[in-house]
Amino acid sequence: MTFFQLALISAAALLGPLLALPRKWHLPVVLGQLLAGIVIGRTGLQAVDPGDPAFTLMADVGFALIMFVAGTHVPIRDKAIRAAVGGGATRAGAAALLAVVTGLGIAAVFGTGHAPVYIVLLASSSAALVLPIVDSLGLRGPKVLTMTAQVAIADIACIVALPLAVDPPNAGRAALGAAAVAVSALLLYVILRALERLGTRGRLHDVSEDRKFALELRIQLTLLFALAGLAVFGHVSVMLAGFSFGLVVAAVGEPRRLAHQLFAVSDGFLGPVFFVWLGASLNLNDLGSNPQMILLGLCLGAGTLLVHAAMRLFGQPLPLAVLSASQLGVPVAAVTIGAQSRLLQPGEGAAMLLGALITIAASAIAGRTAAAAQDAAANPSGTRPAPNSR
Repeated sequence: MTFFQLALISAAALLGPLLALPRKWHLPVVLGQLLAGIVIGRTGLQAVDPGDPAFTLMADVGFALIMFVAGTHVPIRDKAIRAAVGGGATRAGAAALLAVVTGLGIAAVFGTGHAPVYIVLLASSSAALVLPIVDSLGLRGPKVLTMTAQVAIADIACIVALPLAVDPPNAGRAALGAAAVAVSALLLYVILRALERLGTRGRLHDVSEDRKFALELRIQLTLLFALAGLAVFGHVSVMLAGFSFGLVVAAVGEPRRLAHQLFAVSDGFLGPVFFVWLGASLNLNDLGSNPQMILLGLCLGAGTLLVHAAMRLFGQPLPLAVLSASQLGVPVAAVTIGAQSRLLQPGEGAAMLLGALITIAASAIAGRTAAAAQDAAANPSGTRPAPNSR
């Protein structure tokens, strides 16, 4: 990767804020960034190579940071989160059961023999997509909190289950890696909580603010990257490391100054790089030579939307149910593992990504609908809401 390519990536990522700028559209920032990646990546101009090690590393760092920030936004110290986790787990479990039936049916119709993979895809949600959408649109309330818990639970469960579905011989190693990340995160919580009670963190904060050292940011990034390194070594996604550590920091208590610093690093640079990389990684041209796989992609996308929309039966508003269906990280991981193991049929990987794009488009519309409904409820007189201070 060159500096010119990095400038192109940064400029392309501006499409996200530009599309999200008109408030009446209620479009999430991540949508424009993904579209920008598709235009300059494998599907479009091929101006950047998503397989470039430097680009991939920056994207992984961005992914870890996005999930870390998402984890810190979970109000884990709020008593209301307990009810939200229970409701979210119930809906995630119900969606998984429906995914089993739907996935078996799709695999039988197309004869691919990959029903376990389809089940994981249908049941998955992408916290890396949903949480930024929720934040950028300013969605709030108990139902949104429950949906957030559902997405986080489904995402983590599917990331852990994916190696078992795609590459069973290495599933044991991935399970051990996930357990190592979870235990390490718990250990970090115990240590950081003890330092908080001893006042060590407060003294460090005062010195850092007085001397402009940014010590808290440096330490948090060091711990995050160490946990991400453990995840990579254990053959699990850095998503698990980032989100787990974010929950740890949220449980201990995140200083406001650190939150602003992390926002600048994540949302200002590395987060957009990740979403552009994801878009650039998609090669939708493969579908042209395998028309049957286009139908498979449509079925996977529609099946995912139906599985999650069915949560309306559990009292979830339909826009939030559709929003929870948004996915990309799990399909990308499935395609990557499948390609490396040569387990997928020609065009099958592109079909999975097409299904993911369908859920992204639907979730963008659903998020806009939910935001419009929230604005209408908060402003029955039709006055314009105040801009998001964040």
